[in-house]
Amino acid sequence: MTANVYITPKQDILDPQGKAVGNALRDLGYNEVTDVRVGRYIILKIDSVDDQDPRQRLEEMCKRLLANINVESYKIEIMED
Repeated sequence: MTANVYITPKQDILDPQGKAVGNALRDLGYNEVTDVRVGRYIILKIDSVDDQDPRQRLEEMCKRLLANINVESYKIEIMED
């Protein structure tokens, strides 16, 4: 199966990279852009483990390594291959 993990800064956390991208887009004439948040997208190919919920394992991976849960949020999508 494939797991897609989207990691973004929490809404109330300052995102200097997003701010810079937003400013650059407006400088290029894309004035309709009002806010930009820059994050990460991680694709994981995983094998199913007997008697284990893959979502629970992915939650654990995010909390332990993939996301800094103090300042980032994450969303997990699981797709069967």
